Amino acid sequence: MKTNIISLLILSTFAGSAMARDTISDYSVDEAMSIEKIKQAVGNEVSFYFGNKKPKKIKKSMGEFKTNKKTNAFGKSDKEACQWAFASAMKSLKQRAIKEGGNAVINIKSNYKGTLTSSDTSFQCGAGSFVAGVALVGEVVKIEK
Repeated sequence: MKTNIISLLILSTFAGSAMARDTISDYSVDEAMSIEKIKQAVGNEVSFYFGNKKPKKIKKSMGEFKTNKKTNAFGKSDKEACQWAFASAMKSLKQRAIKEGGNAVINIKSNYKGTLTSSDTSFQCGAGSFVAGVALVGEVVKIEK
């Protein structure tokens, strides 16, 4: 009986450590957007501009919006799980842009745990043992195409 209790305590300690993993990494926007399923999910109705990239002419701003999407990471590499969470976050920004009457999202930044990180080429993702998440913030605008 004592052996079972000790074993259970040891296992619960290690299980807590495994569940607490939170690896923050940067991943390529272009690489994620080149995956066919992600391209199809995001579509091309809305243009996206990360970091300091800007469109030529902004007609109107509809405001800044946030998205925070998670995905099941079990059995997936961190990169694969993060790319799927990114796809979900991008789809959410697209839907918001359309809802607000915009056709682009500019100044897109990663917003992991409230820390803004701006990059023209990458996004941040936090991956744990069972869940990966991507949080983005961007400004919905109407641009001249």
